Amino acid sequence: MTAALASLRLNKNEDRRLRAGHVWVFSNEVDTKHTPLTAFEPGQPVLIEDAAGHVLGSGYVNPYALICARLVSRDPKYLLDQSLLTHRLNVALSLRERLFDTPYYRLAFGDSDGLPGLVVDRYGDVLVAQITTAGMEKLKSEIVAALQKVIRPAAILFRNDTSMREMEGLTNYVETALGEVPESITLEENGVKFSVALRTGQKTGWFYDQRPNRARFRHYVKGQRVLDVFSYLGAWGVQAAAAGAASVLCVDSSPKAVEGISRNAELNGVTEKVSVEKEEAFEILRRLRSARERFDVVVLDPPAFIKRKKDIKEGTQAYQRLNQMAMQVLSKDGILVSCSCSYHLHRDDLRDILLKGSRHIDRFLEIIEEGHQGPDHPMHPAIPETGYLKAFFARLLPS
Repeated sequence: MTAALASLRLNKNEDRRLRAGHVWVFSNEVDTKHTPLTAFEPGQPVLIEDAAGHVLGSGYVNPYALICARLVSRDPKYLLDQSLLTHRLNVALSLRERLFDTPYYRLAFGDSDGLPGLVVDRYGDVLVAQITTAGMEKLKSEIVAALQKVIRPAAILFRNDTSMREMEGLTNYVETALGEVPESITLEENGVKFSVALRTGQKTGWFYDQRPNRARFRHYVKGQRVLDVFSYLGAWGVQAAAAGAASVLCVDSSPKAVEGISRNAELNGVTEKVSVEKEEAFEILRRLRSARERFDVVVLDPPAFIKRKKDIKEGTQAYQRLNQMAMQVLSKDGILVSCSCSYHLHRDDLRDILLKGSRHIDRFLEIIEEGHQGPDHPMHPAIPETGYLKAFFARLLPS
């Protein structure tokens, strides 16, 4: 079977990263004299070879992408087909079933689960999948068949509407692949219920990656006045109210998010504790500071300010400004939970931002805890990009 596959040959010494554990091939690493990239179709399965012609494994190629190939298996006998998809989904499922009592989690996390270009979130018997590479796009029907075999879901929705697809030359769309997808679904996280719109929500609907950090957060809020900035559906704020916070102010600039927060507060019987403001984060922090408002706990869980390397300077400044403004509305013995999902903002950089902000306003800062993404978002040790989420729990005191 493998004899029919075309080969993609690498330049001399460009196999070292793959042999060390990485699974990406960049376009400048390919020996285009022996295997011109123009000869391949996007998503075409290939055998990846070193400069001497020794096979490193099987994968797929996209001649128009910077990451022009992805290694799928180091055993060339195994190709990315329905059988391998089913096997790796079963392996991924076995971990999640060990971790979680209820079927609400990220079932598949791309390269980290040996499924490059595929993300699947599970909401009970409804699955929301996202494809980001041409190789996976070619296997869409096989993905559906594999998910049916592994999970037997009632419905599957493809949320293929992310900007990452543009880099692979793929168009964006949202499509029901199986059954009838409800407009919204109710999930449970840390004992709190949330209504999530699957078709129109952000990304694949919910951010499961912050679950363990939100669980830890509950220990800091009892009897406290809490501010939740970039609240989305109230994942932090509503859980704070349910955990005994005296009051919670949730802030988001999206009208749909504001409606969702109110709905989720009502769903958990904490409406009287939760107030909601539709406003830009920087604007409300400026207004609260001017009004001399103070909160015992402030949560910052913004979208990625740094999506590409070229955004590092401007994005870092935005994180610096945001965290400093949050510190200015903290009480004398306040807790700041500061998060970043920008891979290009490294953990040490976020810690330095917190230190600089505290010194600028003459406060003493203690870092109490550090958080990472949840275990249903495993990190591939050779791909730093898969370890993207940072969360610091910091205490601010008078100097």
